[in-house]
Amino acid sequence: MSSNDKAQHPSTGDQVTLQAGDRSVSLPLLRPTIGADCVDISRLPKETGLFTYDAGYTATASCKSAITYIDGDNGVLLYRGYPIEQLAQNSSFLEVSYLLMNGELPTPSEFAAFDDEVTHHTMMHESLKNFLGGFRHDAHPMAMLCSSVASLSAFYHDTLDLNDPEQRRLAAIRLIAKVPTLAAAAYRYSVGWPIRYPRNNLDYVDRFLHMMFEVPSEPLELNPVVRKALDLLFILHADHEQNASTSTVRMVGSTGANPYACVAAGIAALWGPAHGGANEAVLKQLAEIGDAKHVDKALARAKDKDDNFRLMGFGHRVYKNFDPRAKIIREMTHEVLGELGIDDPMLEVAMRLEEAALKDDYFVQRKLYPNVDFYSGIIYKALKIPTEMFTVMFAIGRTAGWVSHWLEQQTDPEFKIGRPRQIYTGADTRDYVARDKR
Repeated sequence: MSSNDKAQHPSTGDQVTLQAGDRSVSLPLLRPTIGADCVDISRLPKETGLFTYDAGYTATASCKSAITYIDGDNGVLLYRGYPIEQLAQNSSFLEVSYLLMNGELPTPSEFAAFDDEVTHHTMMHESLKNFLGGFRHDAHPMAMLCSSVASLSAFYHDTLDLNDPEQRRLAAIRLIAKVPTLAAAAYRYSVGWPIRYPRNNLDYVDRFLHMMFEVPSEPLELNPVVRKALDLLFILHADHEQNASTSTVRMVGSTGANPYACVAAGIAALWGPAHGGANEAVLKQLAEIGDAKHVDKALARAKDKDDNFRLMGFGHRVYKNFDPRAKIIREMTHEVLGELGIDDPMLEVAMRLEEAALKDDYFVQRKLYPNVDFYSGIIYKALKIPTEMFTVMFAIGRTAGWVSHWLEQQTDPEFKIGRPRQIYTGADTRDYVARDKR
């Protein structure tokens, strides 16, 4: 059995015993390929009448997946078994997209076919221009992206048979291909520029940057470090296990909804400042600090338990060590700033904040290291990508993970509609009182 097979079908055999009142219940113990064992509680309600409570599902596995593995204690992130460090150094975002979707790295011929297919699905329907025209000029790009992606189901309604593997695969290809086009169109609409069509003679990242920034009056000259940095960011954002947006895609997918609606729901979840909007929040906080000379004061406020102020972009809910993505992107951040020679007071604040926090015992002891949101915001700022587009950039990369999880879910033999339980805290049963007697 391959490692992927093991991941999809964790071994069983051992059991744990739960004492529920005067009853003793044996529950199966599932052993994944790597990672913590998991108690299968699916029989618990039937045998005991009891449910479990887990706010935020932080201790509950919602599915079996062979796509991504995280070890937060040791700072490990694997895509299909490959360490993120190796993929960041050797791969490209489009190759990583193929890997996440298909489970294996492509051969040269497989990658050429995949690249060609993605390239020739980048165009958006012309009527989507009218769709974007319905938004105010100052609408947030995430609002336009979310709505535009959801609308794709209206354009491809004749290929939404979820029982057809080829139609499912084609939908995934379309999403990876078209989300950058829709994202760039949303940005250009917001600044009043004419929408640029994708140039199929360019690779994935270059094509997106041209759609974003090229104007008819002059050609766009790209610095290679810009292309390299953006491709790296897309790789690092491509997937992150069962985070809020991916879980949302799976939850909506469990209803049998079409893939465009599922990914649109994921985009909506990503928009939250506690999730994909965190890198945008980092830049806003840097602007509030204002000057590098105020960094020490900001650190003091962050350490004051009576002050509600906290540093955005430090620490991570899953990683209790240094976020492996942050280690990679930190090097790229300094390379970008050095190569582009940018003189920006806000970036000076960021670098001073990073330096101070990494030397401060309070942050080091609590392992509150700068995370991927901290560095990605700085890079986007250096690349002249507007702050309101930061979460959109995250969505472009994460689309590869979303469609991969959606595809995996469709072939899961244990696939069922999501239906969390609750602990009811409302009023007990009571009788209706007539309005004139209340």
